[in-house]
Formats: sequence, C-alpha cells, structure tokens
Amino acid sequence: MKLALNGWFYDQPHTGSGQYLRGLLDHLPLAAPDIEITLIAPRPIQLESNHASRLPLHASRSTPDAARSNLSKLKFEQLDFPAACKRINADLAHIPYWAPPLASPVPFVATIHDLIPLLIPEYNRALKARFYNALVSAATPGAAHLIADSDSSRNDIIQRLRVPPEKVTAIHLAVGPEYKPAPDSPRDAVIRQKYNLPDSYVLYLGGFQPHKNARSLLAAWTWCDGSIGEQYPLVIAGKLPARGDRFHDDLPAYAKQLGIAESVRFIGPVAEEDKPALYRGAACFVFPSRYEGFGLPPLEALACGAPVVTTAFASIPEVVGEAAYLVRDPDDTRSLGAAILAVVVNPDVVDRLATAARAQAQKFSWQRTAEETAAVYRKALRRG
Repeated sequence: MKLALNGWFYDQPHTGSGQYLRGLLDHLPLAAPDIEITLIAPRPIQLESNHASRLPLHASRSTPDAARSNLSKLKFEQLDFPAACKRINADLAHIPYWAPPLASPVPFVATIHDLIPLLIPEYNRALKARFYNALVSAATPGAAHLIADSDSSRNDIIQRLRVPPEKVTAIHLAVGPEYKPAPDSPRDAVIRQKYNLPDSYVLYLGGFQPHKNARSLLAAWTWCDGSIGEQYPLVIAGKLPARGDRFHDDLPAYAKQLGIAESVRFIGPVAEEDKPALYRGAACFVFPSRYEGFGLPPLEALACGAPVVTTAFASIPEVVGEAAYLVRDPDDTRSLGAAILAVVVNPDVVDRLATAARAQAQKFSWQRTAEETAAVYRKALRRG
C-alpha cells in the first residue's frame, strides 16, 4: 500500500496535531512494514534524522511569506495535497487532522481530534471560522473512514456530523518514552534552573484557549494562596496570547486583580524536550479543561509520576481513569482549589495517585496506536 500523509503540522511539534503526526511516522514502519509512506508537505521542511533516512518527502512550492497563512493552508488542503496524491500514485491518503478535501483522487482517512470548533461558540463566531467549519463538515462524509482520539470524540462525531458509526474508529493517543519518572535526575535540576523554578510548585502546562479554563484556575488559586502559595507557587507554562486579544483573557492582569500575583509565575513557552522535567518536579499538575478530544498533558504528567488534578469532562476521565483527582464542575473554583490542596498537603493521596498513575500510563502506547491506525488504512482501502 502506498500512503500519502498530509504533513502540514510536521514542523510544528509543539501542537497536538504535530505530535500525533510524528508519533505515527515513528511507529508505523514497525507496525506496518508493508505500507510505503510519502509525506506531503506544504513547504520545504527539514526532516528529523530518524525520518529522513526512510521517508520520501514531496514538498509543495510556496513563497515563505504565504507558507503559513490561512489561505495557503486552505489551498494546500483542498488542492495541493489531493494533486500530490494523484502525482505519486497513492493508494490511500491520510489527513491527520480535521481538514478533509471536498474532492480527492484517492480514498482518504481523516483524523478528527475533536469538534471544539463546532461545540464551543467562541470558536465559530468569525466569518472565516464559520466558512472553514462548514467546508470541512461538508467534506467529512467523503472520507472512506474517520479516526477519533477517544470514545468521547467518536460519539461527538457520530452525533454532530451524522456519520455512520461503522465509519468511525476511536484510537487512543500515547506519549513518548521520555515521559517517565526519573527521581533525582541531575538534568531535571538543570532544566528547573533554566526556568527559575523552585524546589516545589503546582504546575499548569498547556494552551490558553477559552476551553482550557485557565481563568478558573487562577480563581481557584485564591483558595490555595494563603496556605500553600509561598511554599508551592503556581507555575503557568506556555506561550501567553498577545495582550488585548479579545478572544483570550489577560491572565497576568487577572492574577493581579485577584491579589495572587506574588504566588503565580508565568514562565512562558517550554521547549518540548524540557517538558518531562517540569512534570517530574511538580507537586501537582492541574488541568482544568472544559473539553478535550483526548488530553495529552494529563497523560504526560501521569507518565512522569506527577499527581494530577483535572476535570471529569469529555474524554479526560477516559484518559486518566482512576489515577487523577477529578473535579466534577470545571467552573466550581472552590472545589478545584480544594482538590489542589488535598493533593499537595496529603501524602496518602499523593502515594495513591502515584501508584495508579504508572499503571494508567502503561495502558497507552504509540505502537498500539500505529497498529490500530494501520488496520483502519486497510479497512478504508477495501471500502475505497
């Protein structure tokens, strides 16, 4: 089987779609050696050494200034990628994020990580967002098969997009081998020094879109600040949105407004290779999201042995099982604050969660993800 794989997110490993794409490229060759993969990229890119030695690359031509524009992305998804599939005589195509073409010369599989653009109103207000969401929704029934990251997302896809259940398969994601416990690692100490982190802290690491609910985390911290804020400051990691962006909150300003700025540290973007050390150094990892198609950060934290406080919404309970402290209402800031306190100050809770975390993290593997994905390819090709 000759597979054409959409590579738009290959050089964006900080995104969930980029991590997913690279995970497939790392493990599909072993899981399905009979599948010949060609990566179709929208621009010339530098492949990682482990991919360059065995991965044919077909790069579309584009000017550097336009390479990442919304219009360029749309053109690549709807015109350039299908044309490249035909040019290389692909048997099957895979779009590893929600961007199916309206017309394709070959059968295709699409992965829909979540339906956030349709389920959360804030993401569907702008005219260009409504146009794009309508376009990909209209193109989705043309897929030979769809992949969801979780049973929760699969149900959303079936109900919202009216896709027959037999055309949607849930395949869980996983985390890399670098996410593991490493007690007293000298390298971890160096990385914590790099970000000027204290010996103990409560951590949030992720995005700042409205559904990530970081504003509620700050409000919850008002219940923790007086008792643990000095010894366990709240560390918020990730690239903050530009100030004045009406779509996002100004979180540093909100922390000042709440009177907790002294115990909240915004450390900015974190390099991918540094993330495991931050999880391992955390007394508690907090993930107050209202919706996730899968939820990689909680699983990354569990794999590193960090106690996790998160919410019982969408796919998150599916990912963390009984290995996390679940808060029923993500907007109940008092309960969220109480959960953080319970984890940080209670050694029995920490021990129980740490033991469960290792067992839960071992349920997920990229090799299994790749094997199940290859099975979908074969099913789709038979149907196509």
